Amino acid sequence: MVIYIQSKTRYSGSVTPSSLNTETTVVEVSGQADDYLVEGYIDLSQLQSGDAVEVREYIAVDGVNYQLFIKVTYSGVVSEPVIRLHTKTLLYNMKYKVTIIQTQGTLRSFSYGFVVEVMGGS
Repeated sequence: MVIYIQSKTRYSGSVTPSSLNTETTVVEVSGQADDYLVEGYIDLSQLQSGDAVEVREYIAVDGVNYQLFIKVTYSGVVSEPVIRLHTKTLLYNMKYKVTIIQTQGTLRSFSYGFVVEVMGGS
């Protein structure tokens, strides 16, 4: 069987939490026509001394109920501010979500870019 990329969707923009300690969705991907790959980047270069954020990835393995996959906290000025959320290969009915929570400091805006590639075969 040959596997190819059937379609590609890009998600890009910026997100600003509405208040401290409020979980804000960066990107959310629902089930696709076939199994799919998702990966992306978030730019934390706006963080300053006294700021802190938590980035969370969730996966709904059953296609309905999100479960925490990983969470990472960043504080102050980040020396390597572009973070990569590595490629996940998901079944067609699984869901994927990334959120950000600013827990300290002045509210900041965070740029992001993600790509979803839906596989096909013949």
